[in-house]
Amino acid sequence: MPLFGRKLPEETTEVGPRFEPLPDPPEPGDDGLRTMHDHRRYVLSCVAELPPFRQQILDVVGLSVCEDIVSPINLPRFDNSAMDGYAVRAEDVALARLDLPVVLPVVGEVAAGQSAAHRLSPGTAIKIMTGAPVPRAADAIIPYEHTDRGKDSVRIYSPSERGVHIRRIGEDVESGSKLYSAGDRLGPRDVGLLAGIGLDKVLVRPRPRVVVIATGSELVDPGLALAEEQQIYDSNSYLLAAACKAAGAQVFRVGKVGDDPDVVKRVIHDQLIRADLILTTGGVSQGDYDVVKAVMPQIGACDFAQVAMQPGRPQGFGLIGEDRTPMIMVPGNPVSAFVSFEAFVRPVIRKLMGVRPYIRTAVKCQTTHAMTSIPGRIQFARGIVSYSRNGARQVELAGGHGSHLLGDLARSNALVILPKDAEFVPAGEELDVWLLDETA
Repeated sequence: MPLFGRKLPEETTEVGPRFEPLPDPPEPGDDGLRTMHDHRRYVLSCVAELPPFRQQILDVVGLSVCEDIVSPINLPRFDNSAMDGYAVRAEDVALARLDLPVVLPVVGEVAAGQSAAHRLSPGTAIKIMTGAPVPRAADAIIPYEHTDRGKDSVRIYSPSERGVHIRRIGEDVESGSKLYSAGDRLGPRDVGLLAGIGLDKVLVRPRPRVVVIATGSELVDPGLALAEEQQIYDSNSYLLAAACKAAGAQVFRVGKVGDDPDVVKRVIHDQLIRADLILTTGGVSQGDYDVVKAVMPQIGACDFAQVAMQPGRPQGFGLIGEDRTPMIMVPGNPVSAFVSFEAFVRPVIRKLMGVRPYIRTAVKCQTTHAMTSIPGRIQFARGIVSYSRNGARQVELAGGHGSHLLGDLARSNALVILPKDAEFVPAGEELDVWLLDETA
C-alpha cells in the first residue's frame, strides 16, 4: 500500500487476541519439527502480492510488469541512415572502382532530426548523417570511408547494393507488436526499449517497503565504542537490510532495540505506517529474554515454530495491525539470520513484488571433499563454488557449521543444501546449492 494510504494504528493497552487468527499451521513431524518446505509454503500462503500502480520507468528495474505492453510506434519510425556518408541510387554507383571512381554532384545535405528537402534525382548524391531520414528515391548509403568526402561533388570508390546501410522502418519493432506480457520482470535494457517507444510510466508492482529491526540489549551500532566487555556490534540489521535491498526491496533499517517489551511493542507499532513487511532478528528462541516471542501475541496473530533445518531452527511469523502487515521473525545468530532470509524472507519479498520464481533455484555442484551433516534436518553449509578444468561446477565448504561464523559467511558465495537424511557425503557427490550472487 502506498505510504500516504497508511494510517498509524491506534495505540492500546489491551491484551488478548483482538485480531483475526492466522490460518491453521502445518502439522509438525514425529520429531515435533516442521519441515522447511511446509513452513515456507505456509508463510507464502499468508502473503498477497502488492497492488500495482504506474511508476516512472527509471524506478521499475527489477519489478514485475502487470500489463501487456504493445508498441504504439515502429522502431525505427522511418527509413534512416546507419552511416555518415552519401545517399545515392545503387545503380548510379554500380561501376565505381578505386582506380575508376564515379563522380556525382552533391545536391543537398540532411542531418538527424531534419527531412530531405527534395527527392533524389538520378545521377546525384545527397550528403547524409547517421540517423537522418533517407531521401525519397535513394536506395543505398555510401559511407564517407569510400569517398573523397567532397562538398560540391563526390568521388565514390566502391559500388553498393540496394538497401545497404539503411535502417528500414519497423525492422526492430513493429507498431502493434506485443513487447511484454504481464508477469515479465523488467531490467535496464527494457527501460531503454520502453523509453524508445515513448512510454514514461508502466503498471508494475512496487518495491516492498521492508523495515528491519534487531533486538538485544547487548547490541551496539557500528562506529561507536564497545563500552562493556559483553557488548557486540549489530551486524544482523545491516546484513538483513543489505540482503533485502539486493532482493529488490525498499529498506528502512531501524537498528537495534533493547529487551524491554514495551519498547519493542512501541517500535513495531510505530513502523506499521511505512511497512509492507517487518523483519526482526533475535528474540524468537526459548530464552528468558526472547522478547519478540513474548510480545508478539499481544500485537498480532502469530505463529512460532521449530523448523527442521540448521541453522535457523526457531522461526516466527505474524500478521499485525489493521492492514495485517506480515512480520517475519528470524534468529539472532548472523548465519541463522541469513539462512532464514534465504529460505523464507527472500521468497516473501519476491511474492510481494510479483516476481517469480519465489524460491531461489538450486543447481547441482560436485563436492571437492567429504562433508558431514546431522540427520533428521536440512543443513545449510556455507560454500565456495568454483569451476573445474572441464567447466563443471564444484563446491567446497567455507569453514565450519557454527551459526556465529560471520567471516566464513562473508567469503562464501553459496549455501550448500545437505539433505535431512544425509550424515556423510563423500567427495565427488552432487549436492543442491543456492548460488548467492545470482539475482534470479
